[in-house]
Amino acid sequence: MKPIRILVDSFADEDAFNAQMTSARDIMSRLDPARFHVSTFSLGVPDARLVERPSTRFIQLPKRCQTFVILNEFLWGQHEILFYIKASPAAKAYLMLRSKWFDKRVVIGTIETQSDLRNEPTIKPEQIRLRERTILRSDFLFSNSSSVQASLKKEHGLPSDVVPTGVDTKFFTPSWDRPDNPRVRVLFVGSLRPFKGPQLLLRAAAQFPATEFVIVGEGVMASQLEGQVREERLTNVTFARGLNVAALREQYRQADIFLFPSHWEGSPKVILEAAACGLPVIARRDYQPETVVDGQTGYLGGGDDELLDRLSKLIASPDLRRDMGRASRAHIERFDWDPITRRWEEIFLRLAPRHGRAGRG
Repeated sequence: MKPIRILVDSFADEDAFNAQMTSARDIMSRLDPARFHVSTFSLGVPDARLVERPSTRFIQLPKRCQTFVILNEFLWGQHEILFYIKASPAAKAYLMLRSKWFDKRVVIGTIETQSDLRNEPTIKPEQIRLRERTILRSDFLFSNSSSVQASLKKEHGLPSDVVPTGVDTKFFTPSWDRPDNPRVRVLFVGSLRPFKGPQLLLRAAAQFPATEFVIVGEGVMASQLEGQVREERLTNVTFARGLNVAALREQYRQADIFLFPSHWEGSPKVILEAAACGLPVIARRDYQPETVVDGQTGYLGGGDDELLDRLSKLIASPDLRRDMGRASRAHIERFDWDPITRRWEEIFLRLAPRHGRAGRG
């Protein structure tokens, strides 16, 4: 049987650190090359795993006029499945044209955050409209958590199956034998935007001056947070930007606690990575993260005060940090990318024949 041909609407570049792009590369690199031919886009140097993978094709994009090249591939590419479709002008144009062209190829969209986007002020109305005219018009939708699935159903009345976001548990590993830190180290990783809650790290730093706080990320709040650290003379706060994946892993492995106060999420990859590195995780229960078991692998809290109370318990108890960290690692192994990719393979095999294997008909 010929391999199923899949076009993945993502970038293969090794330095593309967007969470969705790294997830797409993790899946592509694990697909069985005997059963799945993969095409994807590239601007620079592709991920080495994809370069080494047989049955992989890179579509080189120019610095300008990328929409035309992407749309051309959508329309004329020899694929049977378009996977991981993004909210882009090319996707919008393609989805408008495909019904007129009797395009029988399957379009698969993934939903990785809550669908009440209008409640998040940092997301522009035009971004919401573009999402509604692209991803939400896919033939099949897959959410990455039960909470995201419920939100999609509530906001748009659209059904979806759940396939969780994964993590490479062979790469993100604990450093159980490292020496203890002189001071307990609390880590945050994420974009520096209001809904992610990095400002709570500064409040925590003032409340726990004997504890070290590390904030990894970039975003619109960066200057504001750095200015607040200087103004309040918080000498126990460190910022890190532009880390590659190996350096990020070391930040996880050198930390003692992962504090992620974001209140508007799907299934954050940073929680999976921190847990895979053996950290107890403190997160909000707003989006019901299935990657944290409250009271066992860390804590789920509501308001800021509750999160800081849970943080104080972990700061005070090395034994609690150790036990929760080991439980966190054990729990997150069920989210390894290998079995999750096998699920995607089953989905591709099930959906590809449904609309035929002849492309446009």
